[in-house]
Order: sequence, then C-alpha cells, then structure tokens
Amino acid sequence: MNTNLLDASLPVSADTPQALPHNLEAEQALLGTLMFDNGAYERLYDGLSARHFYEPFHQKLFATIEEQIRIGHLAEPIVLLDKFKTDQAFNDLGGIRYLADLVDRAPPSANASDYARVIYDLALRRDLIRLGGEIARSATQEGNGREQIERAEAQLYEMAEKGTSSTGFKTFSEAVTGAISNAEEAFHRDGGLSGLATRLDDLDRQIGGLHKSDLLILAGRPSMGKTALATNIAMNVAKKFRFEIQPDGTRKTVDGGVVAFYSLEMSADQLATRLLADASGVSSDRLRKGEIDAVEFGRLKDAAMEIASYPLYIDDTGGLSLAKLTARARRLKRTAGLDLIVVDYLQLVTTGDSNMNRVQEISTITMGLKSLAKELQVPVIALSQLSRQVESRDDKRPQLSDLRESGSIEQDADIVMFVYRESYYLGRAEPKEGTPEHLQWQEDMDKLRGTAEVIIGKQRHGPIGTVRLSFDENVTRFGNLARQDRYSTYE
Repeated sequence: MNTNLLDASLPVSADTPQALPHNLEAEQALLGTLMFDNGAYERLYDGLSARHFYEPFHQKLFATIEEQIRIGHLAEPIVLLDKFKTDQAFNDLGGIRYLADLVDRAPPSANASDYARVIYDLALRRDLIRLGGEIARSATQEGNGREQIERAEAQLYEMAEKGTSSTGFKTFSEAVTGAISNAEEAFHRDGGLSGLATRLDDLDRQIGGLHKSDLLILAGRPSMGKTALATNIAMNVAKKFRFEIQPDGTRKTVDGGVVAFYSLEMSADQLATRLLADASGVSSDRLRKGEIDAVEFGRLKDAAMEIASYPLYIDDTGGLSLAKLTARARRLKRTAGLDLIVVDYLQLVTTGDSNMNRVQEISTITMGLKSLAKELQVPVIALSQLSRQVESRDDKRPQLSDLRESGSIEQDADIVMFVYRESYYLGRAEPKEGTPEHLQWQEDMDKLRGTAEVIIGKQRHGPIGTVRLSFDENVTRFGNLARQDRYSTYE
C-alpha cells in the first residue's frame, strides 16, 4: 500500500496495465472535511456509501465516521484513533498524523457534496469496467445469448439506479409546485383531465384519466371483455399520441402516449386481429374465418396502415418474469418513450422464485408493478382474473373480495375496476320459448344488449361507482353510450 497517499499521483507507463478510475485527493478532501465539520455529512450525495471509496482504508474510515455521526457521537481524529490504533493499514499510513493532515488540508465544507459526487461517479465507472469484463467472460461461455443480454441490461440499469431510489424529503414548496404543474396541464388539456384520456368519456370523468405512477387493476370473469377494454384503451391512447420537442432536444408528450402492451395470454397475431376488427368495423369472428368481401378487405388494409403508425408496442412472450417485464419497459422508455403499460394478465407473470407460494408471488408482482409505475412515472393497467365464487351468487356483480389473492392486489392498487356484462349471464338463462317468462326475458335482453358496466371498486384519490359503456361484441369494442349531449360514440 502506498504510504504517502496525500501525494499519490504516479505516472502510468505505456506497458503498465491502466489503473481503475479513482481520485485519492477527492477522497482525502472529503474525509478531512467530514472530520473537521461533522455537519457536512448531512449535505452529502444521498447514494454515497463506504464501498464507493477506492482506497481500502478510506472505506473503513468513511464507514466509521458515518457510524459515529449517526449515533450522535463526535467523529474527529482523537476519537477515531481508538477505532484504528490496532489497524495495520492505519499505522502504515502514519496513524494519527495521517488523520490530522487530512483535517489540516480539508477544503471548505461547502464543497463536500461536490467531492462526494466525484467519488460516486468514479465508483460507478469502476463497476462498469468490472461488469464489462463479466459480460465478456459470460459471452464466451455456452448459454442463451438473449438471456445474457437481458441479464446484462438488468445489471446495467441497477447500476445506473443505485443511490437514486430514495429522493429524501421534499419541502412542501417543492411538492406543491409539482401539484400546480399537474393542475396547469389538466387545465390546458382537452376535457380538463389531469391524466391520460382513455377516450371513454364517462370513465374518464369518474377516474380523471390514467394518472402517472398509478397501478390500475382491471378485473373480471372470463368473457366479460377485460382484454377488449384494455386494448380499446391502449389503442385510444396510442391513436392520439402527439409530442413537442423541448429546448434541450428531448421529446415531451402533450396528448395520447406511447403504449407497451404485454400480452401474456394471446399471441401478437390474435391481439392484432382484435385491433384490426376494432379499427375497421369488420367482425373479428368473420375476420378469423376469412368470411369477408372485397370492400371489407379494403377497409381492413386501410385500418392496418393506420394502426401501423401508432406507437403501440406488443410483447407476447409467454410466462414472462417480472424482472424481464421491467427491464423491457425501461428499455422502451429509454429508446422510444413510454406513457402507458398494459399487462394482460397479472396471474401469468412469474417471479422466478420457486420457493414462494402463490399469494406471496402475486404480492411480489403487484408491488413490482406499482414500483415500476412510480419509477417510470407512467400508469400501469394490470388485468386480473376473478375467483369462481362470483358464479355461485345470484347477483354476479364482482366485489373486491372476488379478486384472486385479493389482499395484495387490493392493497397495492390505486384503482380497482371490474368489467361486468349482465347480458352475458342473462343470455345463458333463456326460458322456454312461447312462455310469459320468455317474453320478459326478451324484453330484458333488449335493454341490456350492447351495454356493459365498469364498476370502480376502489379509487385511492376519488369516489367509487359504476360507469356504463356501450359494447359491440362483433368487433369487441367498448365505447361511449349515446346521450343527448353526445353524438359520437367512439372517436
């Protein structure tokens, strides 16, 4: 070990391996400042820790200073001497004389945060070099190349995010500035929504649009139309995408948004068929069977060309893990932007931990999706199945308790919505034709046909209630119900 670290600045010859990036002078300056003024510790960069120091003794010294300050004790050379007098590295450096020299040469404490950032940045660069070596070694071994890329990307992102997960306290002034900014955006946006518009007017009015960092659960029994509603919302958001270039060259979404759709149950082709049926007005059933004429095929081609221009990205990987889902979302956010995530559906996401029971796994997934929403500042819509107990009740309208593994889902979600179509159940209870009961049944079916309900079972920031929508089974499209003040059912 170099015994004169205060003057450590040795030249590196051309044939000598390049040392890892470091700055011993910055480390010495920061440590001296902290021992001179313990109060400077409170102004340090939030992500800095002992492991970010290059010199091993500096790591131990910073950790000891940090520990002393946190328990309310003084951290200065005389006190620290007792902690290190049996440490060989400490004695090699000069013992108490080394600590005293650090304090004597300490820069003003106002500069402490600058030195801390330099040390942190250099540590990240060293980690990056080490990770590059690991990636290179891994690539020479047998294994799945795509999985290696996913793993490397996850490690890179984790490295980039270290120390940034905690932003610390914000003053009320900072918090209220953000709130006013959101309110101003809502004021200038069509319809006055503070979140992304689903273009389903009554639903938007009830929930205020899709809000950044919110986890929305969209649940229902099979055949209720969960996927149809999710795809309609995704299409509506992507269709209206509009952005502005900011002075710094970045792109800011001003309407609609870029959408990531994780289709874990249906293939991309099946999902595309639904989207085409929706956009063209051609029955999805006839489309699958090829029972369309030339005019309908023309409409189909026009719809395909239009949809192709929408920023709607589909990932149909089956059994996708939470880690891969988040890594791919981060990548899309970085490369193309991202304003909305849809996961179809929650119970098909995996954690990769075989030691977890199903309740623990779902809890981990919902917490992960909520964290992803907060991290990327986008709303996440996760579809969810309901338990069979719904079918055993006379009133089959779903409730929060019907959610599978309901505890964690209900707890982590900001909004829980249920899709319910009474006509589905009534249609399967047709009485015998020619009876008075059949006439009443026919009358009830006429009232219910073409309608659906979205039941808001939980809303963290607003009221619960029921929203009625139109539903076209032929093209699996949800829309706005006609009212006197509304003339367009779908835009």
